[in-house]
Amino acid sequence: MTDLHPFIAGLPKAELHVHHVGSASPRIVAELAARHPDSKVPTDPEALADYFTFTDFAHFIDVYLSVVDLVRTPEDVRLLTFEVARDMARQNIRYAELTITPYSSTRRGIDENAFMEAIEDARKAAEAEFGTVLRWCFDIPGEAGLESAEETARLATTDGLRPEGLVSFGLGGPEIGVPRPQFKPYFDRARAAGLRSVPHAGETTGPETVWDAIRDLGAERIGHGTSSVRDPELLAYLAEHRIALEVCPTSNIATRAVATLDEHPIRKMVDAGVLVTVNSDDPPMFGTDLNNEYAVAARLLDLDEGGLAALAKNAVEASFLDEAGKARIAAEIDAYTDAWLTP
Repeated sequence: MTDLHPFIAGLPKAELHVHHVGSASPRIVAELAARHPDSKVPTDPEALADYFTFTDFAHFIDVYLSVVDLVRTPEDVRLLTFEVARDMARQNIRYAELTITPYSSTRRGIDENAFMEAIEDARKAAEAEFGTVLRWCFDIPGEAGLESAEETARLATTDGLRPEGLVSFGLGGPEIGVPRPQFKPYFDRARAAGLRSVPHAGETTGPETVWDAIRDLGAERIGHGTSSVRDPELLAYLAEHRIALEVCPTSNIATRAVATLDEHPIRKMVDAGVLVTVNSDDPPMFGTDLNNEYAVAARLLDLDEGGLAALAKNAVEASFLDEAGKARIAAEIDAYTDAWLTP
């Protein structure tokens, strides 16, 4: 097979499933850990590779929350957000919907107005400096229960507080023991306020969780949805209604949601006609980035340059960017691919 890495590196891309704190590079995590020496997180970037080796999904959540605890001030929030955008720009990510969990910051004492100002300042500065457009998904940390759902819904829907870049409302954290239907009232409020529904579902539980996300939470995209392939009726529904799956292959292996890459169900999703997007989830924690995920997808789906360009356009289609913005990035993808393939 042709080495596709150079093509992928220059391909204009959109990313739809990537977490704010989970995108902190080892350099930034180490800097934050040095600022807060009471943390158990290593301050040596090289030691973080061992720290980010997970035994299972529950262990991943524990480690993830220890990194969340490093973000304690508005200055930490601003630094993290801007540096995540810098790393995205290096991969030619033109647009990203970054999943942010504001409850994790406000409950640690960060003023809610200062938090919103920090992410918005970073968003605007990043777009001006790097050309990467950021939008936000505020998500409920499922492990924190309905108190966190109420707070997240309030922060996402209150006029004068809701940030300009906010486009969607999500639900993350563990699925086992955290049923989706209990969050319906909060998703109803968010959707009534014009936010789009993008809960995680079917990552570590079965397809019934995806059905719950669709029926109770009005899901327009599904985070992961890995187990959807176990239900042909569900696959057909996703395909018919163009409910995209935000697939994160390396993440699924790292958290043991899927045993091996060769067993990953992405091909079954594509073969069923589902709108599939490829994403990095928590890239430094999983030793990956979006470029690598595209390379993984190319191998699993036998894609050439044209297939990778089509995959990139899937993410643009499934995004919540305005139509003019979608058309602009799709045109960039086409122009880049045509130039690459023209002798």
